[in-house]
Amino acid sequence: MIVTTANSVIDSPNDESNTSDENKFAHAPRDENVADVPNADGAQLAPVQFARGNNDPRGKHSRQQGQVRRDKRDVHGWVILDKPIGMTSTQAVAVVKRLFQAKRAGHAGTLDPLASGGLPIAMGEATKTVPFVMDGRKRYRFTVCWGEERDTDDTEGKVTFTSEARPTAEQIRALLPQFTGNIAQTPPQYSAIKIAGERAYDLARDGEVVPLVPRPVVIHELILTEQEDDSHSVFEAECGKGTYVRALARDIGRLLGCYGHISALRRTLVGPFAEADMIPLEQLEALCDRAASGEGNLADALLPVETALDDIPALAVTRADAARLHRGQAVLLRGRDAPDSSGTVYVTVAGRLLALAEIANGELIPKRVFNLTGLTASSPRKESI
Repeated sequence: MIVTTANSVIDSPNDESNTSDENKFAHAPRDENVADVPNADGAQLAPVQFARGNNDPRGKHSRQQGQVRRDKRDVHGWVILDKPIGMTSTQAVAVVKRLFQAKRAGHAGTLDPLASGGLPIAMGEATKTVPFVMDGRKRYRFTVCWGEERDTDDTEGKVTFTSEARPTAEQIRALLPQFTGNIAQTPPQYSAIKIAGERAYDLARDGEVVPLVPRPVVIHELILTEQEDDSHSVFEAECGKGTYVRALARDIGRLLGCYGHISALRRTLVGPFAEADMIPLEQLEALCDRAASGEGNLADALLPVETALDDIPALAVTRADAARLHRGQAVLLRGRDAPDSSGTVYVTVAGRLLALAEIANGELIPKRVFNLTGLTASSPRKESI
């Protein structure tokens, strides 16, 4: 057995939260007639559209005459969509799923319609690696509009406080260390936090003011990059799971005494996926059109399933051991090539991803087994498409 070089071994994703990335404008209304369907691994799958016929109480929609049904197929890998402003995350997943005619798809962290940037979309077996992406760092570029605080902490909300004061760049930079490192952050009223079984944004829409408890979050970096004018400042932030960028704008504005809210937001990093991995929707649609006419390959738009596991060591096994792992059986690690570490690894056989497994007490125990039969990425991580 051969252990490849890796940065570190990380713990298995925990079950603390099965919600999407919380750096979102969670107050946005849900799409009508759309249901989010989770799979067995906890990944959020593409929405199922319920189109109701005129006289069909069961909600089944009669196919138009002459319409050709497109068969679904197995597609495995990641598409890092550069989501445009105005599109919900569930709409984006549905579009990508349709373009690939994929059986299964889901995203690794909601991005609100008002935001643009990286929306990692997992298809097929890649949905089993979603938690590793969601637990990774996120990086945002965002603009704060000074002078108004809004109930949603972004441009969609109602104005609650105003001020004529405007901060200088020096005043802003002097405060940023207070919002860097391990801090306690109170989530926005319009957030996905559950209060007695209900989402905070649902209660807020009903006019209820719910006291939310501050939570520990980590801000790895927060910098002021540009002062556009007296009323608009541009920031970049790199943060951990559970951080609300809208809350940063709100709290900084309060301390400065000028109030503030988010007016623009772009996600530039999600776990291992950066801007270089993103593909605009128009470019993806063009690639799919070329592939349909035989002039391109859909696999060129995919990143391999294991790209989500960049921070986890890879362990190569023999075909005999691979057969045991594929059946869900543990493999005894022995010999000079046996790793002396413990924790999570991803297992390969002949260079192909086989399973996620745990090393414990001298054994390799499979936790997630992959079946990559179907369309997969044509090459490793690409610089451009």
